Amino acid sequence: MKEYALGEFEEVVLLTVGVLFDEAYGVAVKDEIENRLNRKVSVGALQSALRRLEKKGYLSSRVGETDPTRGGKPKRYFTITAAGSRALSYARDVRNELWNAIPKVALDLKFT
Repeated sequence: MKEYALGEFEEVVLLTVGVLFDEAYGVAVKDEIENRLNRKVSVGALQSALRRLEKKGYLSSRVGETDPTRGGKPKRYFTITAAGSRALSYARDVRNELWNAIPKVALDLKFT
């Protein structure tokens, strides 16, 4: 279903926002992805993905309190919307259907 189209990185970002729940802001999302997936994430790529997901209606954001350690700049916190939850459910269901359709013999290959 095209309306729930998610790229692989978008899916990872959306899932990570869910994992972090009420503490999902840019640096926290970046650190969580890097730690869990052992994968480097550029700030630019992450910010682009967060903006895309918000534009698609899968994320909403709110501005936190100003922070003197950040030069007075507030953090922007992200949360998954109902549409984002449906998109993740759809992605999980599609992946599960594909995994379940693989014949057992195809995954039982022996290495020599």
